[in-house]
Amino acid sequence: MTLLKGAVPYGEGDPVDILIEDGFVSEIGTPESDGGEVIDAHGLIALPGFVDLHTHLREPGREDTETIETGSAAAALGGYTAVFAMANTDPVADNPVIVEHVWRRGREVGLVDVHPIGAVTVGLKGERLAELGAMARSDANVRIFSDDGLCVADPLIMRRALEYSRGLDVLIAQHAEEPRLTVGAQAHEGETAARLGLAGWPAAAEESIVARDCLLAGHVGARLHVCHVSTAGTADVLRWAKARGTQVSAEVTPHHLLLDDDRLNTYDPVNKVNPPLRTSSDAKALREALAEGVIDCVATDHAPHAPQDKDCEWSAARPGMLGLQTALSVVVRTMVQPGLLDWRGVARVMSERPAEIAGLPDHGRPIAAGEPANLVLVDPKATWTVNGARLASLAGNTPYEGMELPGVVKATMLRGKLTARDGQAVR
Repeated sequence: MTLLKGAVPYGEGDPVDILIEDGFVSEIGTPESDGGEVIDAHGLIALPGFVDLHTHLREPGREDTETIETGSAAAALGGYTAVFAMANTDPVADNPVIVEHVWRRGREVGLVDVHPIGAVTVGLKGERLAELGAMARSDANVRIFSDDGLCVADPLIMRRALEYSRGLDVLIAQHAEEPRLTVGAQAHEGETAARLGLAGWPAAAEESIVARDCLLAGHVGARLHVCHVSTAGTADVLRWAKARGTQVSAEVTPHHLLLDDDRLNTYDPVNKVNPPLRTSSDAKALREALAEGVIDCVATDHAPHAPQDKDCEWSAARPGMLGLQTALSVVVRTMVQPGLLDWRGVARVMSERPAEIAGLPDHGRPIAAGEPANLVLVDPKATWTVNGARLASLAGNTPYEGMELPGVVKATMLRGKLTARDGQAVR
């Protein structure tokens, strides 16, 4: 039994006490606690625990950069109660053996619910479909499939994947990048890349695949999810597709909401990411599309890398950034402080909508009696300074190093069990 005293659900109304028993919220208001732990939540906002549809945990294969245990700790500290682990591991998660390993390891750690994402194609090679049905029927119960890191570029393969996904009631998540338009690309194709002498990654490489896949999904009646939207043009395509009834959802990363390609002027590879940082006008359009609901949710694309893969010349550096522990703060800075979202809106884009997209019945639920106690307590007035070396991930490749950010996660609960409190994971 745990009593949260003085929390404000969704940042609305007066403070209340929230009584948690046997993993569920049992009473809200002024309940009395007969024993158990009491947590002082005065001044804190209670939200449903966050759900990340796009996390790289690197296990198996690159445990030198991240493990399911360290990534789970970072997730809990960031307010997450469920994460979806991408398939581009080594070996690739393209069969039941690998996805079940990831699922079981997540259960053993127990800090967040770890849901493996299965590969769409064997070995991420884009040539033939992986064992979608076997992974969906495995103990891991895979609900999302993606070749993230690579695009399912062949339209026939993508159509077949969408057709199969409809029969299995699963979701295909696409890394939208026409590979023939991005050969050798190092940065967003524009003024900054031209001035710095970096090969350009055109916006059309993303937008053309999103348009194609929306048409394919509509044609076969399947669901499509677009990973890490990065351009204003993609938001326009999504707006058009949704208006015509296409079953498409989309995510945006915190770094694409806040950062732009002006960051590349230092040639610091910490700013190298795929898709690349775009222009400030793109970032503005993405913020507006997220507030509007054209982009459904925020997903971190948490991508830890070892020092040797980042502390090198730009062209040799691996793309990717840490994101789990900084996501909420970036959303507060880009969406809450300017008035684009209130705290109920934060719950929508970081918990409720991603849980709905993934089909998680126990996450993203209302804060109400009888509901699972998957919760996060946030101090909306506190700030913190990012220090990559002090984050829970094994890697330290954060683009926010030294940046003061608003909003601090004070506690996270998974089914009523504390998994993070005052900056420490609780094992």
